[in-house]
Amino acid sequence: MTSLADRFQTAADALAGDGWCVLGPLLPAEATAALAAECMGMHTAHRMTPARVGTGQAAPALRGDHTRWFEMNALSEAQQPFVEAIETLRHALNRSLMLGLAESEAHYAVYPPGARYARHLDQLRGRDARVVSAVYYLNDDWYPEDGGALRLYLDDGRTHDVLPRAGTLALFLSDRFEHEVLPATRERMSIACWMRRREPGALP
Repeated sequence: MTSLADRFQTAADALAGDGWCVLGPLLPAEATAALAAECMGMHTAHRMTPARVGTGQAAPALRGDHTRWFEMNALSEAQQPFVEAIETLRHALNRSLMLGLAESEAHYAVYPPGARYARHLDQLRGRDARVVSAVYYLNDDWYPEDGGALRLYLDDGRTHDVLPRAGTLALFLSDRFEHEVLPATRERMSIACWMRRREPGALP
């Protein structure tokens, strides 16, 4: 099996060239399963909140997922391996691409059947802190007929669909690629993560 370091170098090369890539399992299957169990447990216990769009308002017609942010200073046992892997990736991207990535943020997301996230860009208007977007999928036994793909709008006018299968990690430059989440026929779980520059005026 290819080492994590080799896969992260492959990711850096792909981001430098195409601006996006899809990697195989980031974590062992049992670690991904632990994240899935925690995510669904939070959802079942009503510990998630309706996601908001750039205006700060809930807009179910545009975005129908429920989210819960990771507390980076108080990670759960399930979250720890994921954040450690993302931090290793962040350092690898800084070494190879000199992106100035200072930190990461992440949240769980659960999309009920039929929910979507309309086409959008991850970088907030007037703010350029988000540099690399990462989406890690937690869904076992996911098939094309289940829907729910992440659709990336590429530079040449084509699209690329990423099925949300457990262990898959999608990476893309936050300011470059519009994307959307297509409706699914079953509940869809993921972790959305952004590697960020430090904003001007922020404390180190």
